[in-house]
Amino acid sequence: MSSKNLIVIVGPTAVGKTAMSIAIAKAFDCPVVSADSRQFFKEMNIGTAKPTETEIEGVTHYFINSHSITDDFNVGKYETEAIALLEKLFQTNEKVILVGGSGLYIDAVCKGFDELPEADEEIRNKINLLLKTDGIEGLQTLLKELDINYYNKVDLQNPQRLSRALEVCLTTGKPYSELRKGKIKKRNFNIIKVGINTSRELLYDRINKRVDEMMKDGLLNEVKSLQDFKHLNALQTVGYKELFDHLENKLDLNSAIELIKQNSRRFAKRQLTWFHRDEEIKWFEPNQAKEILMYINSIQE
Repeated sequence: MSSKNLIVIVGPTAVGKTAMSIAIAKAFDCPVVSADSRQFFKEMNIGTAKPTETEIEGVTHYFINSHSITDDFNVGKYETEAIALLEKLFQTNEKVILVGGSGLYIDAVCKGFDELPEADEEIRNKINLLLKTDGIEGLQTLLKELDINYYNKVDLQNPQRLSRALEVCLTTGKPYSELRKGKIKKRNFNIIKVGINTSRELLYDRINKRVDEMMKDGLLNEVKSLQDFKHLNALQTVGYKELFDHLENKLDLNSAIELIKQNSRRFAKRQLTWFHRDEEIKWFEPNQAKEILMYINSIQE
């Protein structure tokens, strides 16, 4: 059995994963690797709730501000880069923390992601044009035609996942769901999974307050600065798309803010649905850092 341990911290948005990961990292004197698919992008700061320098408190973080929204970056590339990074980190660390709310990216590190063909530029442009002209509904309709099985499983509000599935369908002529093998890759480190969650009432209150804080911190100005890139997949996400609609006079500001809160709550629900399928996750409350440390230590004994 390997002496190297990857401590995976998951949970819904706004539950307190960042604070918990930093507390655990300080206790074990180890680095943190982000698996938050929005925090990779250096142009997106306020709306992705990145940890501040003050919050980080000297803990080394990876995959935060590591890429640009214009980069062609997906879950397959993340797996390759993250595993290479972990191999390097485990040369000098007994423990590394992986933290995030993006279930697909967590699974890519823990289980592996199927190697599927990359689409050529023509197909990618076709899908991007469909998204631009018909919106996310256009992607949903096409995926329903090409792969009803994956359509029934996927997060239908996630344009990146829809686009990737359509790329594979159009490139191979086969349903994406047929080509996903789902074989778990053997990793050369142990994996300890910890989930953070709380009551729905408390979680939704945290979400609403976080959105208010983001607006106070200047989220609207951040979104304004990214208007020229609003067609990119990275920006088809909660907190950005609603304010793009506001800037195009489709929503008044108060309605946009309330929609961000509503869509964030829905996103949290989808995250929990994903993580609750994984029986390896041991769940704790956001204030149970001491109990989590005891659990991790007991697993290693």
